[in-house]
Amino acid sequence: MSIAKFLQDGQDPKVVERIHDKIVDMLTSGEFIQYIALQKKPAVTLLPDSITVSNKRIFLCEFTKLGLATNFEIFAWGDIKDIAFKEEIFGSKVTIIPISDENLTIDYIPKVQARKLYQLIKEALEQANNPVFKIETETTVTPVAAPIHETPAPQDHTATHTPSANETTFEITNLQVPEEVHPTPEPTPVQPPLAAVSIPQEEDDELTLKLKKLKNLYDRQLITQAEYETKKTDLLSQL
Repeated sequence: MSIAKFLQDGQDPKVVERIHDKIVDMLTSGEFIQYIALQKKPAVTLLPDSITVSNKRIFLCEFTKLGLATNFEIFAWGDIKDIAFKEEIFGSKVTIIPISDENLTIDYIPKVQARKLYQLIKEALEQANNPVFKIETETTVTPVAAPIHETPAPQDHTATHTPSANETTFEITNLQVPEEVHPTPEPTPVQPPLAAVSIPQEEDDELTLKLKKLKNLYDRQLITQAEYETKKTDLLSQL
């Protein structure tokens, strides 16, 4: 399989190919790799750490023992609470925040790759937490219908028999049939009055949403003040 699509942000082809071949062997049915980010320290690093994102999981890879062994930390999207990254002078620190485990951080991820990781993982987490995308297996129990016993129709026991010459005449009349008992119908429950329908508030326009999102990134220290002011000025100039 070609790895060219994983080399668009300056990744080392040899390292990407090595990591790709390892992870492909661990993919499940319907799973595929979306992105591979590689650590890039200021000094030469022959075996950098990496973060790989598939459509189902995230793989944190660390080469050990001069590349003879590999440590993997693997999380499904349902096991991850959030992702955060902090841009520094040399690359970014990317932190994976599991729901029930300690945070895992890989530093010196190039800034372009860190931003791409943040975007992909955020989208995956939003989909994983959206009920529309959750797949639930439900067991439906079909009740077995009870056998229906038909009540035989009352028979008329009044019989008239015309005897022959050697038979005795007999007659049965006025046999009373018990009346059928009908259950008393249950009262129809009174439906509560419908609740008043609240009128949805007017949604913010696109420019306001962008400004709020930009302010949120600045508050979380995901962008610098200079980047915040520059982007804010660009957005306000669109008014």
